[in-house]
Amino acid sequence: MIFFQLNANDVYLSFLPLAHIFDRLIEECFFNHGASIGFWRGDVKMLSEDIGELKPTIFCAVPRVLERIYSGLQQKISAGDFIKRNLFNLAYSYKLRSMNAGIEHSKASPRSDKIVVSKYVFPFSLLLSRGLEGEGGIKLSGGAPLAPHVEAYLKVVTCSHVLQGYGLTETCGGSFVSMPNEMDMLGTMGPPIPNLDARLVSVPEMNYDALSSKPQGEVCIRGDVLISGYHKREDLTKEVLVDGWFQTGDIGEWQPDVSMKIIDHKKNIFKLSQGEYVVVEYLENVYGLVPDIDAVWIYGNSFESCLVGVVNPYKQAIEHYAETHNISGDFDSLCENPKIKEYILGELNRFFFLLYYHSIFKTCQVTSKQKVDG
Repeated sequence: MIFFQLNANDVYLSFLPLAHIFDRLIEECFFNHGASIGFWRGDVKMLSEDIGELKPTIFCAVPRVLERIYSGLQQKISAGDFIKRNLFNLAYSYKLRSMNAGIEHSKASPRSDKIVVSKYVFPFSLLLSRGLEGEGGIKLSGGAPLAPHVEAYLKVVTCSHVLQGYGLTETCGGSFVSMPNEMDMLGTMGPPIPNLDARLVSVPEMNYDALSSKPQGEVCIRGDVLISGYHKREDLTKEVLVDGWFQTGDIGEWQPDVSMKIIDHKKNIFKLSQGEYVVVEYLENVYGLVPDIDAVWIYGNSFESCLVGVVNPYKQAIEHYAETHNISGDFDSLCENPKIKEYILGELNRFFFLLYYHSIFKTCQVTSKQKVDG
């Protein structure tokens, strides 16, 4: 399980909020080893410059940030000429194939890294590909699932380890973390860390069986990492701490390699006034994938028949749309412009229905296959 030994030469870029449990945990580890910590300037548009200036060996972020880096790299490649695009695609495919075959990322295709990635495809390099290069470079993603294709892409082109983790404030940060050079763990949270116990508990009302051939159930954690309880809320403490096990409220699935994959949520499910059950985290994750928004928060309660969504537009994308459609004004006025509001609402609806019809198509495929097998 030990894959990275901190030393005084390591550098951490603090991007998460300072009160975030995982950021505090990482910073205290760095203090303990006499390593260096740098703080981003607070402007997400300048984050790549902060990374290029500091050159951190460890960077922790939420999936949204890594997805933007992925989109930026994709746009950069698409804007290149025919030779650059094909050289990159060839180098990328070769290195990905080598990594999938079990070769360490630093040895998978060093020639492609030096000739194609660093000098030809990214000659001006502002992104993580240069700031986190080398065997020690690690990017940790948490807070929500990172799409497997984004994770795989960044593993290849940034020449560094891209790992997903899972944990809560109540469990003192990271409880699971994926392993470097293990491509089979794409899309999972990895195995549990050594200083805790983890198990799945069946949730019959949601048809999750922890004892089935594919174990699924609520993720529960036990160990010295747990909180002693919620301050002056003994009622809440008794709800989540049962016989020494902390019930996370997240539904997980054990993988054959003992890594954990989060597949559903048990908590924060509520019923609208018409009797419909809603999982707001799922909707927030779906709408959060829309490239033109920066963040989304969804609220609802059992006394109302519908939900309310609060959307924070992505400034760069909105300004680009306004420029290409001859809509004038600064960002604040653009957010009040009916045409911009109509555009954002249209993108939210379009993206949701694309996923909705895709899920129906996949369900029909599964149903048809079951009928054929039957």
